[in-house]
Amino acid sequence: MNQIQQMIDHYGVMILDGAMATELEKEGAHLNDELWSARLLLDNPEAIARVHTRYFEAGADCAITASYQATVIGFMQHGLSEHEAVEMIDRSVQLAVEARDEFWNRYTAEQAEALSTGAAASSTSPARPKPLVAASVGPYGAYLADGSEYRGDYGKTEQELFDFHYDRIRILIEAGADILACETIPCLVEAQAIARVLQHFPGVYAWISFSGKDGQHISNGETVAQCASWLESQEQVAAIGINCTALEHIPSLITQLKQHTSKPIIVYPNSGEQYDPVTKTWHGQACDHVYGQDAQQWYELGARLIGGCCRTTPDDIASIQAALRPNVN
Repeated sequence: MNQIQQMIDHYGVMILDGAMATELEKEGAHLNDELWSARLLLDNPEAIARVHTRYFEAGADCAITASYQATVIGFMQHGLSEHEAVEMIDRSVQLAVEARDEFWNRYTAEQAEALSTGAAASSTSPARPKPLVAASVGPYGAYLADGSEYRGDYGKTEQELFDFHYDRIRILIEAGADILACETIPCLVEAQAIARVLQHFPGVYAWISFSGKDGQHISNGETVAQCASWLESQEQVAAIGINCTALEHIPSLITQLKQHTSKPIIVYPNSGEQYDPVTKTWHGQACDHVYGQDAQQWYELGARLIGGCCRTTPDDIASIQAALRPNVN
């Protein structure tokens, strides 16, 4: 069941969450580690659950799990057994599912109480969808933790990338994720490998979002048009788009995607600051206006799954909801 298309058909847009790491750092987490936010699956899983809840409360229709850099081999290199590594990847999904279910039970109870007291909005107002859990599948470069997810210069074949992604995708599916978020992909060959993996799991749907380097190209220099054209025929790829990319490139990239795919377009860029993958530091200023204003433009250009990536916050997601779904509490 293509839950992405179902949500868009019924509600017009899917609002994604924002950055996980930014919120964890606000709680005092130090993430200068090869596992990045996935380290807290070991050290402080409750903090991850709290972040998911804050985004649901802000209006997110989808939580992206803290599994971007979570791989079996990566955890084993940090001293875990293979069984323990699998448990950590499974935990990333369970935390999001439990946070979603707890939020949804509370939300629906509050709506029922409001209806009983006559304080709710009229029945003609659009209802909020029950949020989905999207299991994050980061690129091979995320495992390397050397910034190569912004270059794609792995020197790996499609088969090698297929082998790398297969087990983690299987674990995430078996853990109960609703959909897969295959994100920050820097090169078409990696997207092709992931598409092949999906064929081994009939009925499973994913979005594939690339990291962009400018208004026409993904990180390794291939055009986003070329990527969209190839993925168009992949039935299990439910949406195509861009994440972890500078704000100024998004309108052009949406336009390019719109010309080469009939699939829903997904965008969740960074806050406006610029990331240096060598020093692992951020520079510049976040966008100086309401994030929802950009989201409105992206929607008008054709994007239908919209959220935030690095350095974005629950306030940014709330501004997206206010812009795109203003009548939903």
